Amino acid sequence: MAVRFGELQRVGARPTLANYLRRLWEVRGFIGYEARVSVGAQNRHHLLGNIWLVLTPLLNGATYFLIFGVLLGTSRGVENFIAFLTIGVFMFTFTSRTISQAANSLTRKNTVVEAFNFPRIALPVSVVLKDTLSYLITLATMIVIVLAVPPLETITWRWLLLVPVVLLQLMLVQGLSLIFARMVSRIRDFAQILTFVLRIWMYGSGVFYSFESRISNETVLNILALNPMHQVLDITRKSLLYATSPGWDQWLILTAWAVAALVIGVVVFWRADEALGRDASK
Repeated sequence: MAVRFGELQRVGARPTLANYLRRLWEVRGFIGYEARVSVGAQNRHHLLGNIWLVLTPLLNGATYFLIFGVLLGTSRGVENFIAFLTIGVFMFTFTSRTISQAANSLTRKNTVVEAFNFPRIALPVSVVLKDTLSYLITLATMIVIVLAVPPLETITWRWLLLVPVVLLQLMLVQGLSLIFARMVSRIRDFAQILTFVLRIWMYGSGVFYSFESRISNETVLNILALNPMHQVLDITRKSLLYATSPGWDQWLILTAWAVAALVIGVVVFWRADEALGRDASK
């Protein structure tokens, strides 16, 4: 029997990007199951169960309101500060928590990575999907607070802009999760550094205060505007609280970051997939 050696591939060789994404699609059942099970199990040992999905962001918001709004006075000059703070805390907490958990997904499940032949990208994708399911509850709670806490806001067509801004946020989070998961699998110490990176990012995103009310330097404001999470929060606040249409430049900045992060994250994982099993076992 003749064998055409030119068509043979080394075992474990990197597939084409198209085949890699096809394999990811083929394990979508595993990704969905893993996400649903994780959501149901994360608070099952607590007396209040998944009520903590609502209580946790509420308590975080109350804590930050006491510290920043009352003690530090960052509420001065900010219209409807409670809703302003709620949007900042709820939306950034999702971003920070998800990236942190997804970054450790390969090392936390290194036995799975070593034992089975599947696209490793499925693990951080599953983490993002799991947190997204919880995020839907968080967003619903956020909207209730915006509508219920005085001064009461009026629903306008701009509320529909919450959909595309959240979708872009999810793209950004998924892309950064893939990039950081690869970095942590390679150098475990980066998981500790990531904690401080996310904290600095939080303070630079205007979660607790308005940049415009505290910074007068136009150059500094323009630099801060390049932060994609600042744009997520600012677009959401303008749409839900201030009946103001976000500028096209804001959408452009956020879209550029989201698309770039996702593309880079996928390519990084695709190129490193063969080595990820070895790195996770170190």
